[in-house]
Amino acid sequence: MRIAIVGGGIAALAAARRLERLLPRGDIVLVERERRLGGKLLTERVGGFVVEGAPDSFLSRKERGIGLCTELGLGGELIARRPGMGGTFVRRGGELHPLPEGLSGMIPTHLEALSGSGLLSPAGRERVAAEIDLPPAPPGADESIAAFITRRFGDEAYRMLVEPIMTGIFGGNGDRLSLAATFPTLRELELAHGSVIRGLLAQPSPGGTEPPFLTLRPGLATLASRVVEQLHRTQLLVGRRAVALRCRGGGYLLELDGGDTLPADAAVLALPAHVTAEVVAGLDGGLAAAHAEIPHASSAVVTLAYRAEAVGHPLDGYGYVVPRSERTDVLACTWTSSKWEGRAPEGSVLVRVYAGRSGSRDVATESDASLVTLATEELDLIGIGGQPVLVRIHRWPRGMPQYVLGHQERVDRIDAALAGFPGLAVAGAAYHGVGIPDCIASGEGAAESVARTLHAVAR
Repeated sequence: MRIAIVGGGIAALAAARRLERLLPRGDIVLVERERRLGGKLLTERVGGFVVEGAPDSFLSRKERGIGLCTELGLGGELIARRPGMGGTFVRRGGELHPLPEGLSGMIPTHLEALSGSGLLSPAGRERVAAEIDLPPAPPGADESIAAFITRRFGDEAYRMLVEPIMTGIFGGNGDRLSLAATFPTLRELELAHGSVIRGLLAQPSPGGTEPPFLTLRPGLATLASRVVEQLHRTQLLVGRRAVALRCRGGGYLLELDGGDTLPADAAVLALPAHVTAEVVAGLDGGLAAAHAEIPHASSAVVTLAYRAEAVGHPLDGYGYVVPRSERTDVLACTWTSSKWEGRAPEGSVLVRVYAGRSGSRDVATESDASLVTLATEELDLIGIGGQPVLVRIHRWPRGMPQYVLGHQERVDRIDAALAGFPGLAVAGAAYHGVGIPDCIASGEGAAESVARTLHAVAR
């Protein structure tokens, strides 16, 4: 039996790896339009610097990140953020305000620490404290992150505290992002405990000793390259674009650019939702429409290195996030050499500026000069100036799926449509989570779905 996998990111690679184990006689072909595999897992090593082109870490509490690293023999390469660096800040104007202790996700639970942070006015802090006595709203329709946080904690807490953290994760607009698809636990806590703060305080202490964020010492691209190294029966067709997927007999026919075709008994599409919509347009209109309704935001990552003596800030933390109210395309700045060991040679610092807000201009279309200016003007605000000794720019046009209101309903429609096409599965960041462990789990789940179908056919 032949299985076609379309896509070359970590979801597609995880699907191929799992299928090799589930179908020892399967003929697996992976098609990727780029010549490089790994998708957003992109690491460059230049002059002693380690530059991540997109994500720089993953959440340890989601098991398939650590799980896959361990299975690949990379457990010894996992590293945590440098301890004792002072945490993360929020920038307001040219001042950096530390995020208060006691944050559970985005939500403040340590009200005394919040009082000392300077992020909220006295009235804003009082409004947060009042959340514990607010009655819960009755069950109803999907609610945006902005609406929920404002309703429970007040507008100031949303704008100055939650919004910049949330945007740093999703790059999206909280007025449009679905709470049910992004942070469903918050609504569950409100309904179960009558208060989000009360519910969070009632949660048991998390088990395990792993730090919250992990990365790989050589860089995250090592995760993708190690998967590829351990694929033994997967044919890799790189530099080829899938044009369309159609039914053929009891299976499928994948049309490639150049007029070539690839018959397959099953297929996994691990692509951005808008690309999947194009590929399945001739297969099923409803499946294509549901995918086309998932919007994607563009972003750019500008990484700069400086001589340490040119930096007028101690960089005693991991970096900072920027509220939308600052009216800039910049979402966050990571002090990479402070956050992770081994990212810059002695006497140098490495920082990266993450830009691109959903609903604003498409930063991925901006010139290199424009993006460097955006980044350096941002860094000037905190005392980092002078001529950078290294500049790297990575653009991600329509690279971040947005879980806007109604997202779960769209995913349900996708699942219902897929039920009519045995042996077809989708995977990736567009459905149930945008993080690396989410994408790994998504690819492995798609592989298991396909394998169940093929085993049933074989019987």
